[in-house]
Amino acid sequence: MRLLKLHWGKPFILGLLMVSLLSSCSSVDVSDYQGTNPPLVLESFFNGPLEASGIVEDFSGKVIRRFNVTMEASWQGTEGIIKEWFVYDDGETQTRIWRIQSQGGGQYTGTADDILGTAQGEARGSALRWRYDMLLPVDGDEYQVHFDDWMYLVNDKTIINKSDIIKWGITVAKVTLVIQKR
Repeated sequence: MRLLKLHWGKPFILGLLMVSLLSSCSSVDVSDYQGTNPPLVLESFFNGPLEASGIVEDFSGKVIRRFNVTMEASWQGTEGIIKEWFVYDDGETQTRIWRIQSQGGGQYTGTADDILGTAQGEARGSALRWRYDMLLPVDGDEYQVHFDDWMYLVNDKTIINKSDIIKWGITVAKVTLVIQKR
């Protein structure tokens, strides 16, 4: 998947350093959302057919990709499967199948074929934070990156998903996705 296109020139490096300095000044914790409503419970929202639309922004905020996703999710007890079929604006397609395990108490773990190791998630109130590493294909190369992924339940039919893609401790791209129940 060519999620983003990296340009490694001097302006890129200077921009990354500036963004890193500015972003290190504040930190949000999932516990900040404790008690907010409606509560986000993956087993409830991710159950049945869903669809999503999203964008990828480079480090400067420029939209570099647009995409749509069709999803099918189901649960058997504490184990969930979320199948995702991506279609990008350039015609590229991608499939990902998440295997989610509820650990109880708003804690989740997840795996997928393109995820390195195990994703760790925590839900509090209307928010969920996922953290995971991925080998991200970019223009014929692969880069190991970290995703800091936040989901916010807006209502019983809509989640807004925001992700920072991080390399060397610096946010190199952002993904915004609106997920809706069909």
